[in-house]
Amino acid sequence: MNNSVREMCEYGTEILLRAGIDNARNEAAEMCMSVLKIDRTALLLYPDRPVSAEQNELFSSMLSRRISGEPLQYVLGEWSFFGRRFSVGEGVLIPRPETEQLVDICIGKIKQSGAKFVFDLCAGSGCIGITVAAECPDTEVYLFELYDGAFEYLKKNAAAYKNTKTHLVKCDILKGIPEGLPFPDVIISNPPYIPAGEIAGLQKEVLREPSSALDGGENGLDFYFAIAEKWIPLISAGGFAAVECGEEQAERIADVFSAYGTGKPVSDFYGAQRFVILDKFPGTPGQ
Repeated sequence: MNNSVREMCEYGTEILLRAGIDNARNEAAEMCMSVLKIDRTALLLYPDRPVSAEQNELFSSMLSRRISGEPLQYVLGEWSFFGRRFSVGEGVLIPRPETEQLVDICIGKIKQSGAKFVFDLCAGSGCIGITVAAECPDTEVYLFELYDGAFEYLKKNAAAYKNTKTHLVKCDILKGIPEGLPFPDVIISNPPYIPAGEIAGLQKEVLREPSSALDGGENGLDFYFAIAEKWIPLISAGGFAAVECGEEQAERIADVFSAYGTGKPVSDFYGAQRFVILDKFPGTPGQ
């Protein structure tokens, strides 16, 4: 039994290392902080703080889940995105650092343009749309999600940041926009983009995420073609679209999007072409 914070962290690190988990020390620390409900500063300043039997039991349960292949974010039940905590779990895609970069790009363009209506397609946990709404308080953000599991997390996260102007819409974006909604000035999306034939070869942790959030069809481009056909024509003149994609897909997507404006691939901080940004032609209002 671990009698202190230090012992708990050391024990967790050892268990995770034996399981072959990368970054074991940091993951053990994340679980300790979650169990003890403390931040990293307290973790470092008070290593001799005692831990209870109940806390030990919860920590052991979390370790078991993690070494079984469950992603750390699901084990914790939440993850940080753009400085905010978002609830995540089975049925929803885990927020990733690359997507923070996409959001950062979009926030700058929204503030510059004064865009009023923003659509977040395939919203999942809502980390994109809710962050945009929080950082751009003059906008109204519509978050579109189809699947029940993800929609529950979307509702939970929207409620946690209820001071933002967000509207949740349950729909299949492949079928186009539901009636009665405003036309967007901005569309942002991190849709499924893994080619169906490649999914089985992904890391075991990734395979715990919903296939509906990964499977982009035979070549991974199904959602981008739908966005180009059914959604981009609705964007107001001078607005923009921004999507995340696989690095081998960006040129093809930019080419498809360029029928409606100036589309270009944009690299992430690792140098991979991870995003496509489309600035819609002036004089082509939403239809």
